[in-house]
Amino acid sequence: MSRYLTPSKIALLCLVHIYSEGIVPNSSAVHVLSSAVAYLSPAGDALSSESWTRQHSVSMKDLEEALITHPSSIPGRSIWDLFLRKIWSIDSCDALEVFFTEISTILAKTREEQIRERDVGLAPESGCMHLSRCSPLGAFVRRAQLEFTRLQFHDSVELWKGFVKYRLPTYWVWARKNPSDEQAPVDINLLELGLDTTSHLAQVAYGNVEDDEEDDRYLSTKEVERLLEFQIGELQRHGGRVPEGMKAQLERIIASGVSLPNLIHYLRFLDAWRAGDYPSSFDSLHRYFDYTMHTRDKGSYQYALLNLAILQADFGCYGEAVSAMQEAVSIARESHDMNCLNFCMSWLYHFGKAFPELINDVQNTGMLGNEKEGLAFLKAKAKETEMWSLLSTTLLSEAKLELQNGESLALSIENIVRASHLNITKNLLNSTGPQLLLQTSLYSRIGITHLAWLSSEIFRHCYRNSAPFEDYLKSTFRSCQLLAQQGRYNEVSVHTNQMSPERLRSLKTSQYWIFFSGVLELKRKIYNDDQVAAGYLLLQLHAIDIPDRDLSSLLSFLSIEFLIRQTNYTHALELIEKTAQSIHQDNFDIQPQVRLLCLKARIFEKMGQPQKGFSLAMRAASIAHRSRLFPGLWEAICVLGGVLLSLKEFEAVSEMVESIMPQILESSDCDLAAYAYHLLVDANMGVAGNLWSEGKNSPAKKEYMNRALSYLDCAYDQYEEIEDINGQCEMMAKKATVMHLTGDSVLANDYAAKYLDLQKQKTSQI
Repeated sequence: MSRYLTPSKIALLCLVHIYSEGIVPNSSAVHVLSSAVAYLSPAGDALSSESWTRQHSVSMKDLEEALITHPSSIPGRSIWDLFLRKIWSIDSCDALEVFFTEISTILAKTREEQIRERDVGLAPESGCMHLSRCSPLGAFVRRAQLEFTRLQFHDSVELWKGFVKYRLPTYWVWARKNPSDEQAPVDINLLELGLDTTSHLAQVAYGNVEDDEEDDRYLSTKEVERLLEFQIGELQRHGGRVPEGMKAQLERIIASGVSLPNLIHYLRFLDAWRAGDYPSSFDSLHRYFDYTMHTRDKGSYQYALLNLAILQADFGCYGEAVSAMQEAVSIARESHDMNCLNFCMSWLYHFGKAFPELINDVQNTGMLGNEKEGLAFLKAKAKETEMWSLLSTTLLSEAKLELQNGESLALSIENIVRASHLNITKNLLNSTGPQLLLQTSLYSRIGITHLAWLSSEIFRHCYRNSAPFEDYLKSTFRSCQLLAQQGRYNEVSVHTNQMSPERLRSLKTSQYWIFFSGVLELKRKIYNDDQVAAGYLLLQLHAIDIPDRDLSSLLSFLSIEFLIRQTNYTHALELIEKTAQSIHQDNFDIQPQVRLLCLKARIFEKMGQPQKGFSLAMRAASIAHRSRLFPGLWEAICVLGGVLLSLKEFEAVSEMVESIMPQILESSDCDLAAYAYHLLVDANMGVAGNLWSEGKNSPAKKEYMNRALSYLDCAYDQYEEIEDINGQCEMMAKKATVMHLTGDSVLANDYAAKYLDLQKQKTSQI
């Protein structure tokens, strides 16, 4: 296997040689040069898995499309015709040797050669074009000649065989253009001996050259390295696993007996890691760095530890991961590898946020300091080393910390804007996804749901191909959450069905997507009052055990909601206390705290202890208002309204809930809106009841009852949107009761019948 040379590179050398002969007109020179340089130095996105499935390098068809339409300086001949004449002038293995020996004549002579020729009296050559030795084409020519001289004899013969097979499809085109030239399709020596390709000698020397199957022996080590580097970059950037087509391609390359670079072990490590195969990934990682140590003199030892720590953490070996990362930090400091050190410190910070109880020993050593000190350190070092991606991530982490602690909203927005400016000016596409995710979270926290939806959709449609796949999953899940809380379940199904199974082959991403899909389905089953299905989904989701605090809190909230609907208040309170105790000071977040207080207040109100719920609801409202957590504030006010209803403060509830209804409707949360309308129904009926008992005039009483009826319709519509069957039944029952109180027995019977129909529908769904 050649280290660099392939048949396609010989063809490119012929094209460069034609250009140096001066027969390419000025009108075509730019196109020829750009084509040659594009093939020699392809852009990062030019090397796709699809192109590698079709071919390993530039094909004759590509060269024909690039050259056939451009005329040369010779009348009646295109550049493609001259190119064919050049490649077919190399008519034997000996001619190939001569071609590489003489190819250096198209290069400009060195200073030493010019001085030597001047001393011996040789006049400088004139009238011919020479390539600068430092130009891209000159460097390619020098590299090709050097690599050919390094080839052993059997390797040069294999290269010649590959070139024969590579140019064979153009034989008849060249023969028609040059009928006077005698040329065999394989070797001029066979023609001189009067033999064809079916003779025994030709079969022994060349085999079946007309076979269309690809032969990976004609690959170079350079091309295989480019292929592996591209695949590794894709896996590191997007996650996932090696596609089946590419895996078959690699297996075929390995089966051909070629020597592979050690990057193949790192690719196997990434693929096994994504597949959840811990022993294979561990073994491949050791193999890769064992080979690397021999060539880099232990300069990459800290990166071996870094990869090992990430691998251990992904498989739940957190203690080993922290130990490996601490050692990586120490070695990076000793070797003054600031890039590795900054990455390690960033990893330790985020790991400490996820598992604060496991990072105590590291914090006690003073390696990280507190959260703000750690972020300040990372920000300063990122600026020093111009690691803009790390700086953007640090700014986003600082903004997220401000949001979680309920501190300055303006400072959070400022950090997000700074990160956005950095991403745009430095073209950090990988950092744009996390920025938009945090924007979605921020807009959701301040109750601007349409901007949260817009940020999520921008990420999904514009940056999905340049962001890690896990971020794309989270963005899709948040979009689905926003749709589900509006009752748009059909659109949720469309979003979930658009997820490609090929992208979910990684174990971790598959678990995340199963969890996300399960949470969305669980919420719908809870609304449908399907207790059997909801209980089964809860067991499955708890079994997944994803190490993410936000997702764990979300599952806990759904479990509490499920228990409340089962009227299992004791168990719900126990789960609330357990969830509250699991919130660590280092990963504290205002939002789940407000949510837990609201749930606890609701339970006390349902248990007939509104006095206990009053203080909890007031505390939740105070925290949410101070932190500008507006959806939490609306929920806390609604819970407070429910508590006040139990205390028969009907007018206060009506005024309080009506004052926040526009903001509740703006948040696009049908569940919260239905709850608020439900409170208004009860408050207005309570006021009407007081007027009835006090014997006041009937017009005021009728007005309040009419308001209650209109709010009943609004609440029913909101419950219907999210398919909350219990809420619909309750609204129908209350509507029948109101009609009965007003003396309209016909409508009361109709609504009672609809109530029974809803009960039958609920039974049939279960």
